[in-house]
Amino acid sequence: MDTVARIRPIPIAYPDPNDFGTIRRTVLVRVQTADGVVGWGECIAMWPEACKAVATIISEGLAPLVEGQDATDTAGIWNRMRQHIWWYGEGGIASMALSGVDMALWDIAGKIAGKPLHDMLGGLKHERLIANASSHVNKKGEAACVAEVVGFFEAGFRSCKLGFAKKGESNIGGDPDTDVSFIRALRKALGPDAPILVDIGNGVKWDVDTAISVANRMAEYDIGWFEEPLYPTDDAGYKKLAASTSVRIASGEREFTAAGYRRQMEMGAVEVFGVDPARAEGITGFRKVDALASRFAKTINAHAWSTAITSAASLHLSLASPNTELFEFKPFDVVVQTELVTDRVWHRDGWAYPLTGPGLGIDVVEEVVERLAANV
Repeated sequence: MDTVARIRPIPIAYPDPNDFGTIRRTVLVRVQTADGVVGWGECIAMWPEACKAVATIISEGLAPLVEGQDATDTAGIWNRMRQHIWWYGEGGIASMALSGVDMALWDIAGKIAGKPLHDMLGGLKHERLIANASSHVNKKGEAACVAEVVGFFEAGFRSCKLGFAKKGESNIGGDPDTDVSFIRALRKALGPDAPILVDIGNGVKWDVDTAISVANRMAEYDIGWFEEPLYPTDDAGYKKLAASTSVRIASGEREFTAAGYRRQMEMGAVEVFGVDPARAEGITGFRKVDALASRFAKTINAHAWSTAITSAASLHLSLASPNTELFEFKPFDVVVQTELVTDRVWHRDGWAYPLTGPGLGIDVVEEVVERLAANV
């Protein structure tokens, strides 16, 4: 039996070219066993104070529970951590801390078994998934925003997901008429078949009637889904929206636990659920949500928009799930995707294919980790 010897949370900071060099933050988790096997995980805490809190919970709360345990007992250790954080952690910071440790342990379990993570999860349900370019719409003027997305398709992507009301030079997300005009122009530029997914996001503050109006106007241009146009807990608003439009509604990116996802699935209005294994209680947590999606006949969309560690985990989970239909990539060169690992997690000819190495299937460059940690 190979036991957990050391757990180290590592807050890092890096510039994001998608947002004009805005500094983003996350917490990486390095777990090493007594036999020297190293696993990597991630906790997407983002804000400086949240990253500090996550690192504290891991080093002072979770590490003492996990060190000395069988490193391959992912289910037992997940339950052990969950039982510890329940008093203060039904979601939020504690769930993110648990996520990173769990992800790293699955990486170790796969390495010890000599199997890629998707094999550890029951095997592939898809041989490949459509590669989606997921970006913020933030360039100056409608024409520039359209041209950028057209460029993603010219670079080989087969789908796009577009975040509105983000930092930058664009007013898209600030006015419904402007938003609809952008989608109209984009559909004209891309043609009738290119999937366009609209992520309204928390920068937009609409009431339900505005959301209904925009959804139905955008439906004329065949959008694939309409993501988080209302606050996630506005159940009445989501029910009214779903009853008033033919567009699929997406939500879930701001959820942390299987219980939270079950509540939204039972509510019935949301069809597509974004799940991030770096916040929704790890590989184990994602699988619990995926099982719910099978039960309620919902679509799962794995978040993969931070570092290559989460991208790798999300790719394995997506390909091992019967409920996924595409895979998101950040279509920009960012250090945590291009330099953090020896081989970038990337698409081929517009398709996301399985990683074949053991565990997460990536080799983390520890010199880059230390360089990014020095930025904090």
